[in-house]
Order: sequence, then C-alpha cells, then structure tokens
Amino acid sequence: MEKYAWSATLKDGKKDEYVKRHNEIWPELVEVLKTAGIRNYTIWLSGNTLFGYYECEKGIKFATDFQANSPVVDRWNEYMKDVMDMPVDPDTGAQPKLIKVFSLD
Repeated sequence: MEKYAWSATLKDGKKDEYVKRHNEIWPELVEVLKTAGIRNYTIWLSGNTLFGYYECEKGIKFATDFQANSPVVDRWNEYMKDVMDMPVDPDTGAQPKLIKVFSLD
C-alpha cells in the first residue's frame, strides 16, 4: 500500500473552525475519498502547521487523479480557503506530496 503525506498552514485564529468543519465533514466527500482508495487518513496540528497522512490502496496516482477530477473536492477546497493555506501541485492538482526521509516498519 502506498503512503501519502501532505502539509498545509492553518490561518491564525482558525483552529476551532477547522476542527468544526472536519467534525461535520460532508458525507459526499468521505465517499470520494473512499472511492479514491484512501484509507487510514489522519490529520495532525502543531501550532499552525497541519500534517496529513493517508494510505492509498489503489495507488497514489489513482488517488490524486481521482481527487483532482472531483467537483466535490473542488468545493471542499474552496470551502476551506478561509481557514487554511494549502498549496496545490500544478501537475497533479493535489496537495504537494511530502518526501519520506525515514521509515520504521
């Protein structure tokens, strides 16, 4: 199973709103993520730095392509713009993938 990690910045004073929106995540977005083969998705926060991690049971390319072509993901990204800054990889349309430098299995 391929692993994917991303990072973004939470805007000042937006922690509670960010958490609230994820506690109320849209069912149609959950369905898109599951259909994209995304599993074990977790997001952490340290200061204003967000760190997300998930596993791609259908491969990273499939997961990123599926998300990049989803109008639901486009709506979610637009909805989240006022609480976070997340760069988008122009080649994949997804969050820029972090580079793994260590793994302990």
